[in-house]
Amino acid sequence: MTQRHRYDYGPDSSQWGELFLPDVPAGATHHGVVVVIHGGYWRSTYGAELGEPLAGDLAEHGMAAWNLEYRRAGNGGGWPATFRDILAGIDKLAALAEPHALDLGKVVALGHSAGGHLAVWAAGRGRWGELAGELQDLDHGVRPTGVVSQSGVLNLAEAERLNLSNGAVANLLGGPSSEFPERYRCADPMAALPLDVPVYAVHAEDDEDVPPSMSTTYVDASRAGGMPAELVLVPGDHFSLIDITAEAYVTCRELVGRLLR
Repeated sequence: MTQRHRYDYGPDSSQWGELFLPDVPAGATHHGVVVVIHGGYWRSTYGAELGEPLAGDLAEHGMAAWNLEYRRAGNGGGWPATFRDILAGIDKLAALAEPHALDLGKVVALGHSAGGHLAVWAAGRGRWGELAGELQDLDHGVRPTGVVSQSGVLNLAEAERLNLSNGAVANLLGGPSSEFPERYRCADPMAALPLDVPVYAVHAEDDEDVPPSMSTTYVDASRAGGMPAELVLVPGDHFSLIDITAEAYVTCRELVGRLLR
């Protein structure tokens, strides 16, 4: 039986997460935590309801899952609020570890679409240097030890060039890269390469919302480091990745389990 516990990590109505916990024997700990980060091109139209089925499914398969909500462009998010929320939301796990017997030695981020961008970005925590600017007070904290990106927007420069989702990147970051070059560099997962944690860049073969180049260019760039990302192509469209009955999602769940082990 799955337990569910909702916690706030800030005063805003979008600063919360819901912890999904499978039953474990008395005195045992959960073997790591999965942070589920929903997508929606960072816009307030979409929320944590997208991640809820995934978190529930992960718990049913024996994995603790933290379904994270955050401020998005249109409800107080954007730069730097969305990014601050992702880090603060993940950091909330430190306060939940003891009361819920969580082992934070393994924290896997599972993010879909824009959530894939935020998941991989969070794994670069502490690697932005002076670019961090308004995020420097959150430079250190709970950092993902592995990531499964589900058709993530992993190359912001290319996403801006392609004008994905009618200017979603500029909408997130408050304007074009020509106006905010440092902001773009800090927000782009490409700028944190090479990472020292494993990343699976899973992409749906028939994805018409986020082009495969978002994953392939990231994986190609990662090969210069000691732990290159791995590209995993799966059948289906963009939303097959968050359909818990679809093969595409099952592959993601298996990869999450592999990272937790």
